[in-house]
Amino acid sequence: MGLVYQSCYYLSRAVAYCCFDYRVVNREAIPNEGPLLLAMNHQSFLDPPLAGIVCEREIYYLARKSLMEIPVLGGLLPKLNVIPFDQEGNDMSAIKAVIRVIKAGEATVIFPEGTRSLDGQLQPAQSGLGMIVAKTRAPVLPMRIFGAHEAFPKGSSRVRLQPLTLVVGEVMRFSDADFLGDSRSVYRRISESVMERITALECPDRFTDHS
Repeated sequence: MGLVYQSCYYLSRAVAYCCFDYRVVNREAIPNEGPLLLAMNHQSFLDPPLAGIVCEREIYYLARKSLMEIPVLGGLLPKLNVIPFDQEGNDMSAIKAVIRVIKAGEATVIFPEGTRSLDGQLQPAQSGLGMIVAKTRAPVLPMRIFGAHEAFPKGSSRVRLQPLTLVVGEVMRFSDADFLGDSRSVYRRISESVMERITALECPDRFTDHS
């Protein structure tokens, strides 16, 4: 890890575990090498670092291009492996950047819903994830965050010290048969299948012994 990434990584871990009583379920299912798409529901600005700190290697992130215009933060984000994304339309340059990163054997966090949920409930998956899977044939790791909406909901400027739990699913691998058909249908079908796996993940009793 680079110095900036490593510093933010350990700072984020300290804040998550000390202030939010962060818990991770099934951490051992996370591959530590090879191409990987970490597919996670999106409730809060807290989600990207919460996903990143469960991995033992550097990962890449998609973030709104407008964040790059914020003083100081804009200069910091590229050192945190952030790929800028234009939410106003289909930003193919960002998608192509993600595809290059994945083909190079790296891991990237993707939010299939495309944007943060207003009420904390799961939203329909967009087809972008399916496109990336089809172009890279990378395995997908479904994950689901619980409590992030209550801690820092969309539209709020206030952070609440709400207990957080990240539940990690099992790696999904797709066969050639999964990519048969017209492209749009394939992309949609793959994205929806990943979202179904995310939806199926449940938050266990926080008093249960887990990592």
